[in-house]
Amino acid sequence: MKRTPARVFRRPLAAAVAACALLGLTAAVPGPAAPATAPVAAAENTATVFYYTKTKNWSAYNLHYAPDGGPWTTVPGLAMETACADWVKKTVDLGAAGGLQATFNNGSGTWDNNGGKNYALGTGSITVKDGVVAHSDPCAGGEDPDPTPAPGNAATVYYSTQALGWSTANIHYRPAGGAWTAVPGIGMQAACAGWWKQTLDLGPATSLIAAFNNGNGVWDNNNGGDYTIGTGTSTVRNNTVTPGAADPCAGGVPDTRAPTAPSRVTASVDGVSVVLTWEPSTDDRGVTKYQVTRTGGTGGSVVTDVASTVFSDGGLEERTAYSYTVKAVDAAGNLSAASAAATATTGTGPEAPAAGKPLGTDPRKDPIYFVLTARFNDGDTSNNRGGSKHKASGNEAYNDPMFRGDFKGLVDKLDYIKALGFSAVWVTPVVLNRSDYDYHGYHGWDFYKVDPRLESAGASYQDLIDAAHAKGMKIYQDVVYNHSSRWGAKGLFVPTAYGVRDSQWSWYYDEKQPGFEYDGLTVETKSGKSYYNGDLWSTAEPAGNTCVDWGKPTQHTSPEGYRIYNCQWPGPTSGMFPKNLYHNCWIGNWEGEDSRSCWLHDDLADLNTENAQVQNHLIGAYNKYIDMGVDGFRVDTAVHIPRTTWNRRFLPAIQARVTQQHGAEAAKNFFVFGEVAAFVNDKWNRGSVNHSAQFYTWKERQEYSADDQKAALEMYDHEQQLGTSNQPTSTNAFLNGNAYHAPDHSRFSGMNVIDMRMHMNFGDAQNAFSNGKDSDDSYNDATYNVVYVDSHDYGPNKSSERYTGGTDAWAENMSLMWTFRGIPTLYYGSESEFQAGKKIDCGPSCPLATTGRAYYGDHIAGDVKASGFSKVGSATGAVAATLEKPLVKHVQRLNEIRRAIPALQMGQYSTEGITGGMAFKRRYTSGGTDSFALVTVSGGAVYTGIPNGTYTDAVTGDTRTVDDGRLTVAAPGKGNLRVYVLGGTGKIGTAGPYLK
Repeated sequence: MKRTPARVFRRPLAAAVAACALLGLTAAVPGPAAPATAPVAAAENTATVFYYTKTKNWSAYNLHYAPDGGPWTTVPGLAMETACADWVKKTVDLGAAGGLQATFNNGSGTWDNNGGKNYALGTGSITVKDGVVAHSDPCAGGEDPDPTPAPGNAATVYYSTQALGWSTANIHYRPAGGAWTAVPGIGMQAACAGWWKQTLDLGPATSLIAAFNNGNGVWDNNNGGDYTIGTGTSTVRNNTVTPGAADPCAGGVPDTRAPTAPSRVTASVDGVSVVLTWEPSTDDRGVTKYQVTRTGGTGGSVVTDVASTVFSDGGLEERTAYSYTVKAVDAAGNLSAASAAATATTGTGPEAPAAGKPLGTDPRKDPIYFVLTARFNDGDTSNNRGGSKHKASGNEAYNDPMFRGDFKGLVDKLDYIKALGFSAVWVTPVVLNRSDYDYHGYHGWDFYKVDPRLESAGASYQDLIDAAHAKGMKIYQDVVYNHSSRWGAKGLFVPTAYGVRDSQWSWYYDEKQPGFEYDGLTVETKSGKSYYNGDLWSTAEPAGNTCVDWGKPTQHTSPEGYRIYNCQWPGPTSGMFPKNLYHNCWIGNWEGEDSRSCWLHDDLADLNTENAQVQNHLIGAYNKYIDMGVDGFRVDTAVHIPRTTWNRRFLPAIQARVTQQHGAEAAKNFFVFGEVAAFVNDKWNRGSVNHSAQFYTWKERQEYSADDQKAALEMYDHEQQLGTSNQPTSTNAFLNGNAYHAPDHSRFSGMNVIDMRMHMNFGDAQNAFSNGKDSDDSYNDATYNVVYVDSHDYGPNKSSERYTGGTDAWAENMSLMWTFRGIPTLYYGSESEFQAGKKIDCGPSCPLATTGRAYYGDHIAGDVKASGFSKVGSATGAVAATLEKPLVKHVQRLNEIRRAIPALQMGQYSTEGITGGMAFKRRYTSGGTDSFALVTVSGGAVYTGIPNGTYTDAVTGDTRTVDDGRLTVAAPGKGNLRVYVLGGTGKIGTAGPYLK
């Protein structure tokens, strides 16, 4: 079938994506290999593109491409030639272009076009393997599988990626006394499942220094120390070098057994989009990914590689029939038989919402402002809803409906948040909720639909994302994988409860109205309610009911004195929820295994996240918001899902989707941070590693059962037995003396965390600082920790009240958060001490206006325009008065100072050679940036062993010259601080009530 490249392939992909990926790569290089200044590119660039063939089995391979800014080749493109086992290659001239867009095909109408996005490739040696792009030469060393090295010493290095999940591996090295290879080093060859091999000629040298990378900027540099490897055969596995090792691939039985074919493939249509889901395949050594083949339409057959069991296919032709088959791939490249085909016929119109694009910059640069969206600012009163508890809660007396703030109100006040100096906004869950009191967003009912009570004409969720991005601000979406509402999850399972419209209960149970669909906003005319429940109950026992003693009267009565019946409300032990989709128990031990597999609360139906159907439902839903261009996810109740499930399913699915839709650089900086609630003051949560925040920042250390439920139990037992003293450690947050070193993120899980230990200890800033330092070696990289004093749940020390330590203490806490490692985060209104000392949450038992979740809009009424971050261009009304508050002035200047000093954003830190309370040094070095700062909060400090030079205080402008490695700083006073920057440019901002 004829393919039209002008229609299908000429979607512009920014050349900067490829360029940024290369910059990110060189920035992370260990050792002295990276020059301070990038070399000037030659006038004529080339790219050698390697394409993996084992999982395609095509009879021919063609590269169809366009240099950046240039025309496409004529379909089907240029024939590729054999490179080595399982690889073909093609070298192309790019002229002055810095990269190319590419697709691949078999010359007979079957295409791999990266799921419709095309591949954005750079220059040099590039691999494309099952949808993953990397910078490597997989055939380095020639086609001979056992090459004979030149005269001299040789080292044969085997490197294990079993715990890393890399699709390719490079070794970047230098012989002892010699020079480093060019970044990213030399491509290693696949030796056997999970192992890569390369034989190196060392000449007269008897050892080498090495680091490894995946060709996409992820490095294993032995936690900053690099690896020392001798001659002969060595293995490198899990940060351990074994010299004189046996060939890890010798004597092993080759894996020739293919996975089983995927089953239960289903396709659902939404306009011109199709969501495909399937049951996972099984394999004796584990499935690594899936290959989806689409046929239909004018574009021919398209093959896409997928890391999860969900595939979202968008931008299809209208009213067109498509057919999909799925194959499973294991680590050895064995391909299963194709699944049975699933068919779907698209509808009309463009898919909604239109896709946005995340900003894609390092998240550590962006201080976070956390808003409870429904309580922040009301931009549209027509979507306000009080719900069934409006009167009983006392909200009616305050004329304060629970759903009051909305996206329009937030868009209207983005300039307020920007004027405070924040460049990221964390919003509470946006999905359609369903419960008696669901304004907060954590009772998700339809995960695929944005709650209409938050949207307005011209102020959809997409509009909010776009508006924030236009101001250089990010949106972090709060997401829930652990549970749904007590009324289940639409499209997965919705329980039917017993109900009866008798003299006692007719007020509660609405008459069924066929054709009416609950959306939380629309009022059902007969009942007069937007919280209509006629679709949720039945007097007659429904077909397939599993609830025990359906409709049987109990001995209990409601608060009104009405008789309560069995199965009248959903719960975990009634049998109402299917065990394959939901857990059927209550948590008994919050530090036990059941905390990951039982209900937290009767309004939080605990999903069986180890079930493929549940996984598919959630992955498909959150793909939608990734496609809209959100910049990251805050993960609610992350600790209540086993780490194996995060590492196997949800985190890879997030990365795969962001990469597919927005590119590798966006995926690298898509910020995922989890709530691993540990309300204790110790390093490990009551000695339980499985329930501690830092535990979730690491990948698994060994293989477990292919069955997710069994794997969760195996991992739990294994890690609990290893205990707290046998957990991995990291130096990623720490300076090496005064020197910054490239962090090692090779064993990073993909999830960062909220710093619960600092949060719990922020009753006193010094206490928070001491506790934070004590935990930092146990996180993969504590510089990504999200740090806050209080939130919508708790204050310090698990207080149920918003922080009430006083203005001076707030200022001191802020000064620490904005200069210490981690990402400072502020709960809405804290900048004006809003509702200080008020109970944070009392549910519907008291008015919201009396709590820490009160409505903030009255304090920011009026107009405000930001002229920049931390800069107020103009302000009128109540917001002008709020902007004059002392903590507002304080946080504005803190943001201004932090934004100007890279060391305070992304730097590693040390307290070595420093005396003082909250005193430390920080440094960040990358490319042409070298930022070094000395910080002391409130108290004085003495710094010894520091680099000589001229230091300027960013707070006062005071300049000191150090020629003996020593600097003494007087105490600035509570809430104040000093930030002496080596080679600093002077005072940043103007003096305020604390920073002076």
